[in-house]
Amino acid sequence: MHVKGGDTGSLDLHGTGTCAALNFRRTARAVTRLYDLALAPSGIRATQMAILTAVAKFQPVSMFRIGEILVLDQTTLTRSLRLLQKQGLLEVSRRSARRQRFVTLTDSGVKALALAVPLWRAVQAKFLSDMGKDNWSVLRTELERLARSAVQMESSELNPAEGNPPANIESILKPRKD
Repeated sequence: MHVKGGDTGSLDLHGTGTCAALNFRRTARAVTRLYDLALAPSGIRATQMAILTAVAKFQPVSMFRIGEILVLDQTTLTRSLRLLQKQGLLEVSRRSARRQRFVTLTDSGVKALALAVPLWRAVQAKFLSDMGKDNWSVLRTELERLARSAVQMESSELNPAEGNPPANIESILKPRKD
């Protein structure tokens, strides 16, 4: 069977292969698949581990703060938290007086992390060994800078009504009382 596509002759696609979003997402998918494979025996995926780890480090933590730490939009975060809650790995409080909802790990969530962390450490060590620890240190610093830059651009240039994010992404990673 032959399928005829639209005429792309008039499109100027020059340079699209160097798109930052394309290249970051492609790399992120590859790395995520590697970590998902390594974490499979624990029953959680890399994206779930990131959320559970953030909750474990800062609990009780507001949903807003988790989104801020992981740079997740509310829709994605809410969907992910509901799944983790359904799996019995965390609890989400009712809205507080300040209309915030707080998240804590359940005993099952702690057990899942206890299984996942050694698996994560093994794949992390292998990945960093293959990459070179010095290379990772430089790249991680640059990734943090780029994340901060993208968040600032999104807030100030593309959506000025939202206000500006913290100038230092590390400032949102430090524990604070919500």
